[in-house]
Amino acid sequence: MKNSFYMLAANPNNNKWELMIKREAPLYSRNNDLRSDFERDFTRIIHSNAYRRLKHKTQVFFSPQNDHICTRIEHVNHVESISYTIAHYLGLNEELTKAIAVAHDLGHSPFGHKGEKVLNSICERDLGKSFWHEKNGLFFVDNVELLEDSEGCKQNLNLTYAVRDGIISHCGEIDENVLRPREEFIDLRTYEFPNQYAPFTWEGCIVKISDKISYIGRDIEDAVTLGILDAHLDKLYDLLGYTSGTINNTVIINKLIYDLCSNSSPEKGLCFSDEALELMNKIKDFNYTYIYQSDILKPSEKYFSVVINQIYDVLKDCFDGENTFDNLDNLRKFYPNLINGFTEWFYNFSAIGDRTNLKNRILFDIHNPNDFYFAIVLYISGMTDKFAMDMFNEIIGY
Repeated sequence: MKNSFYMLAANPNNNKWELMIKREAPLYSRNNDLRSDFERDFTRIIHSNAYRRLKHKTQVFFSPQNDHICTRIEHVNHVESISYTIAHYLGLNEELTKAIAVAHDLGHSPFGHKGEKVLNSICERDLGKSFWHEKNGLFFVDNVELLEDSEGCKQNLNLTYAVRDGIISHCGEIDENVLRPREEFIDLRTYEFPNQYAPFTWEGCIVKISDKISYIGRDIEDAVTLGILDAHLDKLYDLLGYTSGTINNTVIINKLIYDLCSNSSPEKGLCFSDEALELMNKIKDFNYTYIYQSDILKPSEKYFSVVINQIYDVLKDCFDGENTFDNLDNLRKFYPNLINGFTEWFYNFSAIGDRTNLKNRILFDIHNPNDFYFAIVLYISGMTDKFAMDMFNEIIGY
């Protein structure tokens, strides 16, 4: 029902409000700023380099020649659109859903989920911990992404708790039908695996379900465009109950959004009808069988592993405590772009060098091998597909 969640929205009347807008440190203010807390988060996110790089990161299909195939930045904008529509209808805070939506995939590595698996293998082997993009996204917005303040000094993004929570709680790989926010205010850094906790806000729950609505429809549309589903269109028509017509993202999204808004209530939670939930799960199973596990996509997986591991190994082999940067310097004439980029990036997060215009957190101690290895993982995770390939080609070229 329209506006049925209005009394539960993220606004000053909500008893969780002060916790929702809490920041880990005070954010500088100006007398003429017209924006709310969540609007400030939204603009800080879209002005960040991590957001800009999403346009060159794989969503599902790597390096498509067709300019109209979805990339990661399109995906987050689709999620923003879907979550805005749902929040607006139900009476929730659209500013919060917009901010969470555009930020929710900032932690994705190059080459999509396949690249994520490669970095996870590296982390489990060398650091004894897992790598997953939701937690990496939180770490990026908390510690890695920097913006200049009004005095020209670089600071951490310092987002509100509600947005940070929405990032790490967004896991779209969900099977449960009913979503409700949790009541507990937790330290988000204690998350140990994806989907461990429900989001803290109804708006976070909306982004979580909008993520799934977005990708299952658009991935089909892209696969149809690329011809990957040519041999399976009859199955798809049967699944969707079509006898004729065009299969596109619009039809799938509209059906699911309408069903969710029609069936959700504060008492029941955010939920689909049994029929819509069954359809969504069937579409997801179809996508996994005929798209994500397609033989057409498999050859690229070996390439992703070679590229990421080669970059990681070249930098890792340079570690030798205080001698590390001498070792990096020795490779500069062979790999100038990789070495210059990594060393300049590392300086921003260590006590090495001039920090006159840096007000961000120090993350790495050059004497600690785990710090150095983790720095490499973070640096690679922020790369676009193209930049990772360029660095690999620089390594193997002469």
